[in-house]
Amino acid sequence: MARTAVAPAHGFAPRQLVVKFEGEPSGRALSLPAGVSVPKTAAALRRNPRVAYAEPNYIATASASGESSTFVIPNDPGSLEGPGEAAASAGDWSFKQWNFLAWEGIATPRLPISPGGIDAVEAWRNLEEVGRPGAEGVTVAVLDTGIAYRSLGTEFLRSPDFASGQFVKGYDFVDKDRLPLDENGHGTHVAGTIGEKTGNGIGLTGLAYRAKLMPVRVLDAHGRGDATTIAKGIRFAVAHHAQVINMSFNFGCRKKVPVVDEALREAYARGVVVVASAGNIGSEGCISEPATGPRVIAVGGTTEGGCLGDYSLSGLAIDVVAPGGGTPFPGCPSVWVRPIYQVTLKPGSTTEFGIPSDYVGTSMASAHVSGVAAMVLASGVLSRQGTPKARVDAVTKRLRSTARSLGLPATQQGAGLIDAAAATEPAA
Repeated sequence: MARTAVAPAHGFAPRQLVVKFEGEPSGRALSLPAGVSVPKTAAALRRNPRVAYAEPNYIATASASGESSTFVIPNDPGSLEGPGEAAASAGDWSFKQWNFLAWEGIATPRLPISPGGIDAVEAWRNLEEVGRPGAEGVTVAVLDTGIAYRSLGTEFLRSPDFASGQFVKGYDFVDKDRLPLDENGHGTHVAGTIGEKTGNGIGLTGLAYRAKLMPVRVLDAHGRGDATTIAKGIRFAVAHHAQVINMSFNFGCRKKVPVVDEALREAYARGVVVVASAGNIGSEGCISEPATGPRVIAVGGTTEGGCLGDYSLSGLAIDVVAPGGGTPFPGCPSVWVRPIYQVTLKPGSTTEFGIPSDYVGTSMASAHVSGVAAMVLASGVLSRQGTPKARVDAVTKRLRSTARSLGLPATQQGAGLIDAAAATEPAA
């Protein structure tokens, strides 16, 4: 992501180790005395045969570098202007949210096409036809900087493009309270792509717009969060019946975070689909945790022209790519560089909202995949799965098998660019 509010550096919590001894169910954070080296102590503990693992409590950072008469096209105006202005521009979301448009077909006055789009419009139609509009009945946990999901005194306001009924109870693991409110904007933007209100005549549209959103704050106001906090957030989402978890952040290149991997294995065992950003060149040096964690869907980023973003990391871990906006990778003929637009907090504010033009990166791409994963779960296209693990595998397979190739190596695009319409298309 391009926002300067997100800290670029990776490190670890001072004077803390995450240690698991043989026989214990999971790792725990241990505090060290002042002056004691964290890396040296970890290395010494790893030599103890009774120690399953010992690692610094690493810090992660947000990774943001044809129309049917029976289907109602959303009337969102693409702006946050007053009622008169909104009425005059009803439906103009489609001229800003290129990422939700069809990538082929015939453009109409109300719905243009975009080579980088994932065809959310046809996917919305598919879900309406089966009585599950906007992924109704699915819960998506957003592990991030929080969400502007409710108003609190004069200090916090709910985003004008969210409704209170969209949210289930979450938790703030940074401030350790039950109010996971956003102090950065990153989490609200990510949540907007996943499930911003659609067809309400305000702002923009979201993918799984009738899914329930679970705000879980694991990153602070600077977009940083440590491994133990993130592991707690994953376990909270699993315990409170999230069906999809989005994590638009990454640890440093090749950092080991076994306490997070343990939580991810629990999520897989409980049938929870976990999606994570692959990371951005300049912030990360390689595809890193949690994208490389057990059974996590790792997502790279693409541009409006259907190119790989110049920020998107490559590697064998990539499962699929999704819209992240921004500048294309060198060699791509497209010159389109628009970002991902969504309603979120203005920089430095917790009460003012806008539609900024600097959100670019795999954080945004991950949110698209989480939204479409929720839509797949709601669509009924998957056969009944025998086990929770099989359900996760089936969603991953569906996203990969319906993705469209961009003609790139698998290390860059994985299976290709997600296609929301194809992923939710009922079987013939």
